[in-house]
Amino acid sequence: MAVADGDGPRRLSRPIYERELLRLQVELVKLQEWVRAEGERLVVVFEGRDAAGKGSVIKRVSGRLNPRIARIAALPVPTERERTQWYFQRYVKHLPAAGEIVLFDRSWYNRAGVEHVMGFCTDEEYTRFLRQCPVFERLLVEDGILLRKYWFSVSDAVQEQRFRNRLEDPTRRWKLSAMDLESISRWEAYSRAKDEMFVHTDIPEAPWYVVESDDKYSARINMIAHLLSTVPYHEVPRPVLELPSRPPSTGYQRPPRDQQTYVPDHAAELAE
Repeated sequence: MAVADGDGPRRLSRPIYERELLRLQVELVKLQEWVRAEGERLVVVFEGRDAAGKGSVIKRVSGRLNPRIARIAALPVPTERERTQWYFQRYVKHLPAAGEIVLFDRSWYNRAGVEHVMGFCTDEEYTRFLRQCPVFERLLVEDGILLRKYWFSVSDAVQEQRFRNRLEDPTRRWKLSAMDLESISRWEAYSRAKDEMFVHTDIPEAPWYVVESDDKYSARINMIAHLLSTVPYHEVPRPVLELPSRPPSTGYQRPPRDQQTYVPDHAAELAE
């Protein structure tokens, strides 16, 4: 069942969410095996405002996949050398080879967003990016790469609440930076930058797909279901595997425990 949330859209209950998420993750494994078997290359770009839930969606997409096939590209701040390269160069080396999936946790679109709004690039560099980006992405698609781009949209009220939650939670405080807090005072500037970015880069060969993410459960389910619907994958037959019988012992004996160093049994202390 869905749960009503005031006058807003109905939200998924946790049992329904978890059941559907598991079903979709099974399908993601089938997608992964199809990519591997067919030698396909899949790139998924995750963009959006700070605290829009991109990271939690990426975690659910990748959680049950083979990290040797599906990897996350989350690039740090460019080095001095990288700043002198062609802008797209540092991203190109993270693109997939045959049989691979790459999930970009933010991407080349940093230039159209945070770099432009915060003044980390010049107006000339920004304008050049808007001109070159559609060409770059058409080249990727023309070469056979499956490119999917998702923008995660969050309201100002929900973003602020998530920031507060991160401040109060020591396990999530690392997710919050001074740069994130700047997005509150620059909300409209980021909105204008996103609108301008869409004007130039929402192209037929690589369209933007917007994910409403005020409700994280729905955002995760909607994004994964949509991704699966856009890729013509099919289930790849797997070889039948059977556990072999364990052979009879040949007299092997483990070394005495006191000859090895074991970690302390912290769990036993808790259980007392």
